[in-house]
Amino acid sequence: METPGNLFVVAAPSGAGKSSLVKALLELDSHLQVSVSHTTRKPRGQEVDGREYWFTDMATFRAMVDAGDFIEWAEVHGNCYGTSRRAVDARLAQGEDVVLEIDYQGALQIKQLFPHAILIFILPPSYVELRQRLTRRGEDPPEVIEQRMVNARHEVAQARHFDFVIINGLFETALFDLKCVVHSQRLRYAAQLRNKSQVFSALDLIPAQHTTGA
Repeated sequence: METPGNLFVVAAPSGAGKSSLVKALLELDSHLQVSVSHTTRKPRGQEVDGREYWFTDMATFRAMVDAGDFIEWAEVHGNCYGTSRRAVDARLAQGEDVVLEIDYQGALQIKQLFPHAILIFILPPSYVELRQRLTRRGEDPPEVIEQRMVNARHEVAQARHFDFVIINGLFETALFDLKCVVHSQRLRYAAQLRNKSQVFSALDLIPAQHTTGA
């Protein structure tokens, strides 16, 4: 599916800093919109329904799966997460750039539906640092942290399937790298062709049979 807008997918093991990086990127880039996922997990800290996630119960989530409302969904750490098909399709069709903050399973599903999607994986500098971050945030009991560490090793191994890898050792450096990926993608020939088709047409760069659409 080709669309005028660019689709960026950011994944990472829990505690790698994915949410903080995406939030900071959105504050810097007014042309980038986040697609809020649905989840069956409970809100953490100051999370607000409709801002970080759409929080829902399992029965409602399963009904949405059956109705085909998600372009991807997965079970992670015992909870379900899904991305709204309608919200993403509409924004991309309007030429907006969209970022999805999801797990690696969902990212690989997205790539099958949107071949031009850019997959970005956030790595921690080490497993020692990852454990310290999970402990410092104080949201999970020790047994949950242990399970997240076990899962992290499997998740990190999936980084080879992604287009870009960013190591979040120093936050400012990782944010700069993330901004560079987004900006560079917008300047690729194929991305410019999708988003600036009128210019390409005026310059006779579009073959007669070429069309773009949602």
